[in-house]
Amino acid sequence: MKKISALFLIFSAALVQAQNIKTEQLKKHIQFLADDKLKGRGTSSPEELIAAKYIADNFKNYGLQPKGNGSDYYYKFNFKKPKDPHDTVGGQLVSAMDVVGYLDNGAENTVVIGGHYDHLGTGMDHNSLDANPEGKIHNGADDNASGTAGVMELAHYFSQNKTKEKFNFLFICFSGEELGLFGSKKFCENPTVDFKKVNYMINMDMIGRLNDSTKKLIVYGVGTSADWVPMIDKMKTDFSIKKDSAGVGPSDQTSFYLKDIPVLHFFTGQHSDYHKPSDDIEKINFEGEKNVLEYIIKIIGETEKLPKMKFLKTRNTETGKGKYKVTMGVMPDYTFDGKGMRIDGVTDGKPASKAGLLRGDIVIKLGETNVENVMDYMKGLSSFNKGDTTDVKVIRDGKEIKLSVTF
Repeated sequence: MKKISALFLIFSAALVQAQNIKTEQLKKHIQFLADDKLKGRGTSSPEELIAAKYIADNFKNYGLQPKGNGSDYYYKFNFKKPKDPHDTVGGQLVSAMDVVGYLDNGAENTVVIGGHYDHLGTGMDHNSLDANPEGKIHNGADDNASGTAGVMELAHYFSQNKTKEKFNFLFICFSGEELGLFGSKKFCENPTVDFKKVNYMINMDMIGRLNDSTKKLIVYGVGTSADWVPMIDKMKTDFSIKKDSAGVGPSDQTSFYLKDIPVLHFFTGQHSDYHKPSDDIEKINFEGEKNVLEYIIKIIGETEKLPKMKFLKTRNTETGKGKYKVTMGVMPDYTFDGKGMRIDGVTDGKPASKAGLLRGDIVIKLGETNVENVMDYMKGLSSFNKGDTTDVKVIRDGKEIKLSVTF
């Protein structure tokens, strides 16, 4: 009996180990996607097509069913490429594709798991925060090779799991996110699954830079269903969870929220390499990302105990891409818990830099708008046009100062 029990334990341990998220697989995916050879995976570029094939090949290896808008994994669409980040009309008509795979567990409802795989290419689309971006490869290791790797590894995990979950899964890697959420918008306009049977959507965008000291993980969308907050609050975790209720935000969960689907969006925080050529694989926290994915698996497990989630509308964050005529050239610190909007980075040559704003400054007023959080800052920013000059009040080293900024 002891020998049989020992063999059983060894077999069980091997089975559990086989189902774990593996850091070496995350590294393999991110190394491929964020290699210089892919030239930053610019939307509709030949190199983005190479990335799409890589994802599709992995979906096929995992045994996922193709769920594109043809007979394969590709969801092809056309859109007018914006001339700059503030362009709401678009210019040249281009083609791109999402990559979509389906795990059929014979369940009543489906969970969507997604993240975008496009990035900024070689800095030609006027959305880089580098001072002189054109011609420089923006590898986007965190944004969003990390989230794409997460989608693939969750697909691998659930497809190999010996115990079928109570949901089907739709895994989607979106294109066109960096130019205005185009891939997720197009998919949500004509989905390849019945949206009435979608329980909720999980989005991952920049989950590769967990801070080992603070372990702060930002979870957006907790207000999109009454079930999210009680469930998250009762779960034991080593993360310091910062919850945001809004369903609308600057990533692909927004497109699903606007179709009345509950969403969660996971994000390990802003950093100084955001939208710069320096967002490279050497800075990824692979163990941290593994922990984020295992936390998401636990959340999905908890939702199996609940009825189908009911959608709730939330406040509008006003942070959608393409809504602003001007930019300050700062990176908000989305993990900041205090009053105001703390600046995590300032881009050289932009209005904030010229006005003398510094990293660590806490914006408390922009023009006539009192700023208590990032959303207030965005609201204030939307009221200005190019050429306008206004005052900005900040807290620096505990003292309030006033600066003049020209957009």
